Amino acid sequence: MRSPITEAWVPRYFFDIHDGQFQRDEEGVECADFEAARREAVASLPEMARFVLPNDSDTHAFTVLVRDEGGVIVYTATLTFAGLALTNEATS
Repeated sequence: MRSPITEAWVPRYFFDIHDGQFQRDEEGVECADFEAARREAVASLPEMARFVLPNDSDTHAFTVLVRDEGGVIVYTATLTFAGLALTNEATS
């Protein structure tokens, strides 16, 4: 007699974003483990920054907060853009 196939439980992580506004992730993503969720968070930061350019200042921070299924924040990562004018022409 064959034993029933059991599906392995895969945890779901939620990736909340703060880039000047807070965006709560209500759907989440299944990740094999914490390390996979961490990699997902780190990889998402440059992608977020790619589409948002600061218009009124030369600084902008992109933060991702990773929550587990219980709602506990288990990881956070921030990518910061900082620009600096090096000539007087830029300030005139």
